[in-house]
Formats: sequence, structure tokens, C-alpha cells
Amino acid sequence: MLSGDRMTVDKMAESLKKLRKKLNMSQQEFGDALGVSNRAVSKWEKGISKPSMQTWFKISECFNVPIDKFVKPEREEIPTQRKKEKKEKLPSIKTLFKIGRGPSSSHTMAPEKVCKIFRKRYEKADFFEIHLFGSLARTGRGSLTDRVIERVFRDREFKIYFDYTLTELPHPNTMELYALEKGEKVGFMRAYSTGGGDIEAEDEILEETENVYPFGNFSQMVQYCLDNNKKLWQIVDEFEDESVWDYLDKVWQTMKKTIEKGLAEEGTLPGGLDVKRKAKFLFNQRHMDESSETKQNRIVCAYAFATSEQNACGGVVVTAPTCGASGVLPAVLLYQQEKRGYTDKEILRALAVAGLVGTIIKTNASISGAECGCQAEIWTA
Repeated sequence: MLSGDRMTVDKMAESLKKLRKKLNMSQQEFGDALGVSNRAVSKWEKGISKPSMQTWFKISECFNVPIDKFVKPEREEIPTQRKKEKKEKLPSIKTLFKIGRGPSSSHTMAPEKVCKIFRKRYEKADFFEIHLFGSLARTGRGSLTDRVIERVFRDREFKIYFDYTLTELPHPNTMELYALEKGEKVGFMRAYSTGGGDIEAEDEILEETENVYPFGNFSQMVQYCLDNNKKLWQIVDEFEDESVWDYLDKVWQTMKKTIEKGLAEEGTLPGGLDVKRKAKFLFNQRHMDESSETKQNRIVCAYAFATSEQNACGGVVVTAPTCGASGVLPAVLLYQQEKRGYTDKEILRALAVAGLVGTIIKTNASISGAECGCQAEIWTA
């Protein structure tokens, strides 16, 4: 059967009965149209049995009505606000810089993680429903949210709902997941994509985050530096474990490789808007009388476009702090390294400081574009 419904048997029976009467058909005529007996129709309407999945689709096709019209799932009540704890300490900057595929940390990376956790939790379920709300619903298809969900549940029965109607949401990137066995609900999760690939869930912790810094805001951080005569990058060295520098080196090498790939590509970006790649064109558009300021703008923009275009194509990028804003930081750092001759070690210290600033904003405000607009991403970058 179409296990995507969470309606009771009685409600399904009533829906079918209303549909048949609206069509002014007898049980015999209704059954003949579907290739089943009038006895089968009678059992459906009495709630003794349910149509098979194939029959649901045949009903939809024969009578030109959407399946959701009579098997619309009953939804859990959605709160208008989510619980958000004020944190007194900061997590590792490694949680800010994530290496992954675009085009969206909020719309692809995070939903994919949520779906993987949920599927693993309810591995025995025979049907899954995924409801997307707010920004996830409105821009989900363009951001390939449906594609990553399809990959997670590719060998299972599932249905994705894009709900554009609800506006009062606890977070603009809200999603709900249901697991069913034989038509009965066995699992539920309400999750939020909070920006930069991070996820939260209602009344539970999905990702364990270790807080490594003994302060929760910038004022406290600055005071600590003044009291201990330290630079910002030095407190990263003090409170993070040694692996942070290897991780930041991997981040930096990935950033440079992404720019290199983006500068070599030409053609049109996916998405249906026929947007042409500009990075290679900008990088090679030299003029004999070009001023140093114009050259700087051209090169920095070319590097930023290179990363952003790779992100738009689903290439590997680093969230800085998000996929959508991933071009800013690597473009500035690479240009400064080339112009001023900074070593990779010095660049890693710059990345460490950038990570601290981004983590402060992410902890105390938001880096989610859906929640606070593009400034949350680009301004932070």
C-alpha cells in the first residue's frame, strides 16, 4: 500500500467513499474502472482492507485526482519557535570549516546528514516520509535537496513533500521525517538545518560538539588575549588539540585546489538559468593600462567566482562559513599570499583567526542565510 499515509483506516475509507460518490459511481463501476471487484471496493470503504500502492496510483490516474487529496498525512503540530541554548563556551573551529560538495550547506549537506541518521535509526521501516518547510521547500529543488534525499533512500520506498503553506516555523530550514511499518508510524524527527551544514533536532542532540574554548563571545576572547599577552591564533594553538593545524592545512589545500579547478572550467552552470561561468574570463582579462586597484579587484573576484562556480556545480568546497559564501575567504587569502609572499604557515594562522570569528558569530547569532539573509553568510565571510 501507499505507506506514505498516516491516516487511520477509517479516514482512508471515508476518503475513498466520498471520492466515489462525488464521481457518481456505484461500487461496481468504481471497481470496474480499477480492475477490481465491487467486493474489494466495499472492503476499502468499510475499512476492512486498504488499496495496494499500485491501486492508489491507478485511482489517481483514472480519476485525475492527486493521491494527497485522500491520503494526506496528518502532521505533527509544529512549534513557532525552537529551543536555543545560550552557550558559554565555543566549540572547535573544525566544526566551522567543513569539506564537502555544494551547492548548499543548509540545503544539501545538512538534510543529507539528517536523513542518514534517521534511516539508520529506523532501518526496519518499510516507508519513509520527508516533509520540507520554509526555505527548504521553496528552494529545495534548485538547491538539489530532493536529490540528496533520494540518494539516501534510493533503495527504500519514500515520498518527499514540499510544504509551501506554513510560515510560522521554529526555523526557516525545518524538516520532518516519519518512518512507517505496514502503514503505522514507528518513528518521527523534527530537525533544523541551522547553517554551514550544522543540524539540530527537537528535544535531542544529533551531533555531539565538544566545547574547547573557555569563553563564549568576542569580548571575553579579547580580554583573555590581553590578560595572557597572546595573539588570537595563539589561543587556537593553546586550546585546540594538535590535529587542528593538520586539519587547517587540509582546508587550505582544498581551497586552493577548488580555485584552480574553477579557473580552468568554462561553459554554463547547472540550474536552468543559462548562467555562464566567469572565473576564467575574469582571470585572463588583462589590460595593458590596468591599474593595480583594478587588477586586484579582477583577480580577487576571479578567485571568488572560481570557488562559487565549483560550488554551484556540486564540486568540493569548504564551508567558510557556508557553501554559499565559500568563495570569499579563499579568494582574499590566496591573493594576499601571492602578492605579499605569506607562507602557508602564516595563512593557516589567518584561517585559525577567521575560524574563531566565524565560530563566535555562528554560536551567538547565525550563519544561516535562510534565517538572517545573505549577510549572515557573506558578511561573516
